[in-house]
Amino acid sequence: MAPNGTSARGSSGASTVAELVRAQWGDHRVGAMYGDLVLTHHELAGGAAARAALLGELLPRDAPPHLGVLLGNVPEYPLWLSAAALAGAAVAGINPTRRGPELARDIRHTDCALLVTERAQLPLLAGLGLPLPPERILVVDDPAHRELLAPYEGATPDEITAGGRGGAGAPTPASRMLLYFTSGSTGAPKAAVCTQGRLAAAGHSLAGYLGVRRDDVHYLCMPMFHGNAVIAGWAPALAGGAAVALRRRFSASAFLPDVRRYGATCFTYVGRAVQYLLATPPAPGDRDHSLRCGFGTEAGTVDAARFAERFGVRLIEGYGSSEGGAAIQRTPDTPPGAIGRDAPGGDLAVVDPETGDELPRGRLDPAGRLLNGERAIGELVNRGRSSFEGYWRNPEATAARTRGRGEGRAGAGWYWTGDLFFRDTEGFFHFVGRTDDRLRVDSENLAAAMIENILARYAPAAGVAVYAVPDPVAGDQVMAALALRDSAAFDPDGFVAFLAAQPDLGTKMAPRFVRTMAALPVTATHKVHRVALRRAGFQCPDPVWWSPVAAADPAAPARSADPAGRAYRPFTTADRTALLALYRAHDRTALLGR
Repeated sequence: MAPNGTSARGSSGASTVAELVRAQWGDHRVGAMYGDLVLTHHELAGGAAARAALLGELLPRDAPPHLGVLLGNVPEYPLWLSAAALAGAAVAGINPTRRGPELARDIRHTDCALLVTERAQLPLLAGLGLPLPPERILVVDDPAHRELLAPYEGATPDEITAGGRGGAGAPTPASRMLLYFTSGSTGAPKAAVCTQGRLAAAGHSLAGYLGVRRDDVHYLCMPMFHGNAVIAGWAPALAGGAAVALRRRFSASAFLPDVRRYGATCFTYVGRAVQYLLATPPAPGDRDHSLRCGFGTEAGTVDAARFAERFGVRLIEGYGSSEGGAAIQRTPDTPPGAIGRDAPGGDLAVVDPETGDELPRGRLDPAGRLLNGERAIGELVNRGRSSFEGYWRNPEATAARTRGRGEGRAGAGWYWTGDLFFRDTEGFFHFVGRTDDRLRVDSENLAAAMIENILARYAPAAGVAVYAVPDPVAGDQVMAALALRDSAAFDPDGFVAFLAAQPDLGTKMAPRFVRTMAALPVTATHKVHRVALRRAGFQCPDPVWWSPVAAADPAAPARSADPAGRAYRPFTTADRTALLALYRAHDRTALLGR
């Protein structure tokens, strides 16, 4: 795949997203597809210019030029992204799965002076008391919206960026472009700032990395209110002069039909979406498509191999923090299971989260299994310059990313990713999990993602999530949620046999509790909703199996060091009552449900 990052007017040198949009003008190739609707690059640029001119009239001069976009993945989304770029405004992607005061909070927090939405989303806004007058809520599929745009039809991108037709002058690389909420697991979401310069640079970099060609079609099925679809899908397509095909929301059953219909060659993903696709019934035509690659995160080695075997498509695991603070480059010699190496001139390291000390390199056996995880796994930091541009109106969270850790503030000025990694003896970085997915079992630190990678080999499970539940005495216990294929029944003896056959399952890794489910809960960005799983713990509506120990205290968790010696039985109401009494006896009840 030879990189080709140029479009019809040589956008490879563009330093702003506005320049990339302007480069579409005069290009009459297909630029976007959605159902039966087909728009050329030229039509996209013209539509963006008209909307940018409207923005110039509607955005108040005494407030930040921010517009919220509350839409599904419909053509209006990239049109308004492009319009904001031309007008020097910033788009706040509003998550339609948020509700009530939390939804209103997101709009208010990002100082949206304008809200672009559609009729399907209007019930979400009813009664919220938004800080916006009705005339600044634009409903794109309402006939009144077309009438509002009519006077601005015919505006050109050059005219807008030159300051005419309501334009404020040419945007610069430092102009804010995106305010996108990170998919944090706790607390109010943080709105990360991304400037036009950073987004354009990311587009160019990924266009080269993925070998984007002008005849490519990027299938955008991940939600565009999140950075995954915009930064890793739309931006490289724009920089490389490729087309995009849109799906309002992800659908596993519609995935291959869409790919075939649009001739899609690339798509972005998160790990849970890959699991959904693998869970669809196999068919003889699974390899009958135009896809060349998928690019995303957290697919896992097992699922990536299954995907390649079934669909004939290579999944390229990337790593780049949403905030832009750290990135890892995949090289041709990157071994299976690894993400890649530090970029040239970079200074990434894996350090102890408390002291900031760099940790020993991870040692792998011939099968690629980590032998010294208890010493090698730590937090990935960037000790050099980063492109982190902060969080909007959240100086505390911004400072927390860079002010260091531990009593002596070790690592002040570094960018702390919040992600667990280890670095092998050859210098390759391996993703392990999130810092909030860390478990401490019998004084040993474990990473949930590593246990998940092992349990993913359990054939009856279509999806696996591992998380901590508090131990009634000290530390954590391991709990696993298994989404069983075709509503299969859980076989406790078979599961024990499976655990015993895994040579890389550490003595503390076997789950104490197993929750069986039809499907794992997911966030709006199709990531496993571990917060919901942790909060429910073993007090959930689904069947739970556990491995107690035959000891003087029947509620005490098993401490057997041999997974093969375990036995799982249903977790009954009597078990729960006895276990909760033990939490109370040790004054740890308050830890449950967090």
